[in-house]
Amino acid sequence: MPSIIPAASSPRDAAPARSVTQAELRRRLDTRTKPQGSLGALETLAIQIGLALDTATPRLDTPQAFVFAADHGIATDGVSAYPQAVTAQMVKNYLDGGAAINVLARQHGLPLTIVDAGIACEIEHAALVRRRIAAGTRNFRIEPAMQPEQCSRALEAGRQLATAALDAGCNALLLGEMGIGNTACAALLLHRCRGWPLEECVGRGTGLDDAALARKRGLLAQASARQPHTLTALETLAQFGGFEIAMLVGALLAIPHHRCIAVIDGFAVSVAALLAIQMDPNVRPRCVYSHCSAEIGHRRLLAQLGATPLLDLGMRLGEGSGAALAWPLICGTARLMCEMSSFESSGVATRTTPP
Repeated sequence: MPSIIPAASSPRDAAPARSVTQAELRRRLDTRTKPQGSLGALETLAIQIGLALDTATPRLDTPQAFVFAADHGIATDGVSAYPQAVTAQMVKNYLDGGAAINVLARQHGLPLTIVDAGIACEIEHAALVRRRIAAGTRNFRIEPAMQPEQCSRALEAGRQLATAALDAGCNALLLGEMGIGNTACAALLLHRCRGWPLEECVGRGTGLDDAALARKRGLLAQASARQPHTLTALETLAQFGGFEIAMLVGALLAIPHHRCIAVIDGFAVSVAALLAIQMDPNVRPRCVYSHCSAEIGHRRLLAQLGATPLLDLGMRLGEGSGAALAWPLICGTARLMCEMSSFESSGVATRTTPP
């Protein structure tokens, strides 16, 4: 397969130099009016946000949520409990404001952008952002999901959308996806990238019973056997990925070049993060993992990435819902760094030394 070099990985795009240090952020936390370490995991998150935004007083006032949607050729094999037509139907639901992500975005004041990355049928709606590569990917059980040129275009589309938002002042991307069959796609990508057994990667997706789950695993085993040789992350994406996952990877490849964070939603977006990190390790420190989903491979993937999810609610909805639910925790953590007074400024006594 010809080499594809994502634009965001070019050496000319250097990451911004950092001026704040982890030690400075820790000192600021330890001098706020609270016992040291009393905010638990939020203190780790606060330091991560401070480093990503390169300031001891981070503010996340300009978020942008994206849902990338596309169809998958493998869906015609019946790897999902729902027909492929549901992708377009749910996208219309997002555009009409009726889905869970719409409710949560309204609650938290999150601007929401829906992107057609490659839906099987055309959708006419003024609010839909059209970056459609094709009418869904090919069936990767029998042929590559996308051509190298299609993969390159999808990566670049995601990078451009993220970069435009970040250049306009956004400093937090909340990333979600939609596409019938994309948990099968994500599971196979994970299997090929990490070499884990399919049984540890493939879950029930939208709610498969035992027989359908076994069939899904069998189909993905056939797909993997089609390409027995070791592949790079980029080659794996082109062989077995989806247009929405490729655009998510492209969006994530933009973040090392800005002072920002990316809030990762569920299983499919976490797999996109894994691919982006393999292409550019500088993606890793800017990723905040919102929740651990019910998909079987997600918990192990998060552990492998060294990530502690903020929520663990057994969710498997996708569409950015976990990222939106975690947003108040993330935003509140940044505000604590900015707005809590110090012991000195508030006149509160510090901890005494025992006699």
